[in-house]
Amino acid sequence: MNDEPLKKKVVFLVPQDVHLLDLSGPAHVFYEAKMAGKPLDLIFAGFGEKVNVGSSAGLFFSELVSPDTLDIHAGDFIFIPGSKNILEVISKNRELLSFFNHWFEKGVNLCSICVGVFWLAEAGLLKGKKSTTHWRYLDKLKERYPDTLVQKENLFVIEDNLYMSAGVSSGIDLSLHVLEKLYGYHLAAEISKEIVYYFRRAGGDPQLSQFLNYQNHQDSSILKAQHYIMNNLNKKFTLDDLAAELKMSKRNLSRKFKKTNQLTIGEYTKIIRLERARHLLSKGNKIQVVANECGYKSTNQLRELLR
Repeated sequence: MNDEPLKKKVVFLVPQDVHLLDLSGPAHVFYEAKMAGKPLDLIFAGFGEKVNVGSSAGLFFSELVSPDTLDIHAGDFIFIPGSKNILEVISKNRELLSFFNHWFEKGVNLCSICVGVFWLAEAGLLKGKKSTTHWRYLDKLKERYPDTLVQKENLFVIEDNLYMSAGVSSGIDLSLHVLEKLYGYHLAAEISKEIVYYFRRAGGDPQLSQFLNYQNHQDSSILKAQHYIMNNLNKKFTLDDLAAELKMSKRNLSRKFKKTNQLTIGEYTKIIRLERARHLLSKGNKIQVVANECGYKSTNQLRELLR
């Protein structure tokens, strides 16, 4: 009996005029995971009949496989990077839209980077579903596809087996999220460190936000503490809760956090709650709702924070 784990296939579709970082960022994340011993098979496929395609920066790719030769199954991943003149590229390759529907129905995970989401929308896969793209193209996505629920603040959105990121560097965030889902937090943290990518962000983080502050370090345990805080702002957690989550003593956690970020856990939590409160208030939420979402029982506590 063969106990070897089945290889997970990760396919990168390379459209004409592809944006390089949309492609190379996620590809390098999975390359590092493969080098770390994970059973991954990386495949690069071209669009249409061309096996040689150019990028928006002028670099050309060759020896790309054709999409109709891909042997992929439920649970595999296909990444769709953005490209220059995305709607023109789609119009010249409309025969590919049926592939996206087939892959989706088959249970393959479709991951769009930046304006790559227009492929999913044009294929009719986003009707009634949440979606996102680069902040510059959010309005165009909503205007062209009014039946999709465009999320203007999220770095990435996941709906069923559709994964959509805001683009460029957020494609790396999405890829690290996928790795964490497949192989656990510690591998994602190690890969983040290996590629010197300290800004490990969650999907719900705003595209333009102060949430990125105080994450420019390599301490995975403190990053995990910061992510715990960000994901539990609506709860009244204690230092005991945080220490138990990280399996550290309170004293050691407090010391490491202060040394790493030059501020205490309490000070950091207030900064993040303030950012969250301002964001929710800017969206027209009632102050009691905002107070609850930020972990406060009374609006007076929130008002004091805002002052």
